[in-house]
Amino acid sequence: MLRVAIPNKGSLAEESIAILKEAGYKQRSDSRDLVLVDLGNNVEFYYLRPRDIAIYVGSGELEAGITGRDLLIDSQAAAVEIMSLDFGASTFRFAGPAGSSLSLKDINGKRVATAYPGLVSAHLASSGIKADVVRLDGAVESSVRLGVADLIADVVSTGNTLRQAGLEIFGEPILTSEAIVIARKKDQLPDGLEVLIRRLQGVVTARQYVLLDYDVKKSDIDAACAITPGLESPTISPLQNPEWVAVRAMVKRTATNEIMDQLWALGARGILVTDIHACRL
Repeated sequence: MLRVAIPNKGSLAEESIAILKEAGYKQRSDSRDLVLVDLGNNVEFYYLRPRDIAIYVGSGELEAGITGRDLLIDSQAAAVEIMSLDFGASTFRFAGPAGSSLSLKDINGKRVATAYPGLVSAHLASSGIKADVVRLDGAVESSVRLGVADLIADVVSTGNTLRQAGLEIFGEPILTSEAIVIARKKDQLPDGLEVLIRRLQGVVTARQYVLLDYDVKKSDIDAACAITPGLESPTISPLQNPEWVAVRAMVKRTATNEIMDQLWALGARGILVTDIHACRL
C-alpha cells in the first residue's frame, strides 16, 4: 500500500486535501485524524507537520508526500521534487533595516535570523558568503529590533509585516516556493505513485485551462486557430451551414476573456466556456 504524507495544518493543508479529493482520493473529515486508509485506491495518508514530511519521505518511512519546496530544501533530507502543484506560492527574501541600502555582499560577517537555517545556509554557501545564521521558530521580523540579528531571511508576501518592523527587502529572491510532491527517488517511483502523480497532473491542468467552443466562418478558420491553437490542435466540426464550422480548444483560464474578445472581433459567434474538472494529457 502506498504511504503518502499530507500537511496536517497550516496554509498547505487545506489545499492539499482539496486537490487530492479532486483527484479521486478519500480524505479525512476530522482534523484530529492522523491516518486515513483509502482502500479503494490502495493508499494510506498520514497527516504530519509540514516541516517533518521531507524527513519521513527521505528516510524511506513513507513513499511520497506533499510539502513546500522551501521546507524540502531546508530539511536537507534525501528526498526529491517530483512535480509542482500550482498552489501555496511564496517568495523567500533577505531584509534589513529600512534605508540601509544593503546588497548581497553586505551580508558577510552579519547575523541572519531565519526559521529556515538549512535553506539560508545553503544559499549563503553557494554565494560564497560567510554569515552567522540564527535559527528562530517565529517572529523573525522582530529579531533585528531586539538585537538578536542584523538581518533576516524569511517568506515575504506583501511586505507589510516587514515595513511595520522597520525592515526592507534587498537583493534577489533566495527562492520561489510552492506546494510540491516529493519522493525518495525520481527514477524509481513505487507502485501507485505514478497513478497519483498522473491524477494530480490532471487536476492541475484542469485548473489552469478551460474548454472553449465557438462557431466561425470557414474563411476565418486559420486566423481563429491561431488564436486558439489548443494543446496539439483544435477540434473542428462541420455545421449544417456549410460556410461555418464549430471549433473546440483548451485555452489558459487566465487568458479566457482576452481570447473571447479576439474571437468576437474576428467574427466568431456562440462562444462558450466550460470548466474542466479533470483530464489526462
